[in-house]
Amino acid sequence: MHVSPFFRNLRSAYLAELDDMRHDSEGQHVLDRRLAERRGELSFLVAMLELSPEMVAVVLHKAFQFRSGPAMERLLACEAGNLTAWDSLREGIEIAPWAQATVQTLRQHPAGDNFLSVAAALEYMVGSTRHAADGADHGDDADDADREDDRDGDQDADARQPLSADDLDDADAQTREEARADWMAEQGFDRKD
Repeated sequence: MHVSPFFRNLRSAYLAELDDMRHDSEGQHVLDRRLAERRGELSFLVAMLELSPEMVAVVLHKAFQFRSGPAMERLLACEAGNLTAWDSLREGIEIAPWAQATVQTLRQHPAGDNFLSVAAALEYMVGSTRHAADGADHGDDADDADREDDRDGDQDADARQPLSADDLDDADAQTREEARADWMAEQGFDRKD
């Protein structure tokens, strides 16, 4: 999957935003509470749709279920000025009932449809991150599908929810640890086993 620099940069900012919201100063998991608070600030946040879409997109965290991977992958290859229209994307996205009113509110703003395309792309990337990490280690997409079928039993692949940023904690931590170990080895230190 080709991801444009525009979406690559936004993905990093989006994951950082979710990570900042995940825990309070005492280390308690408060993501759901903070997301609810952010959703309550929507009338204020719409002013940032174009300037900081990653800060607003969190109001739609876990709001989308994607039925058309190819359409989303085409969107991810686009740059900021050439995004797929929301009306075209909407056909392949199921919106959670709790998010319907939020989507309608956002659509009333001049930049709303463009923002919804960006928000959907960010959520799609968050859900695809773990699958991409698995594929890098094990080969092609057919192998990924076989492994997932083995893990999920008889659950239909199209019925699965995409992974959220919450689900990525373990994968991200492992990736960071491997990167640290690689860097230390390049500096001449022995690897820990």
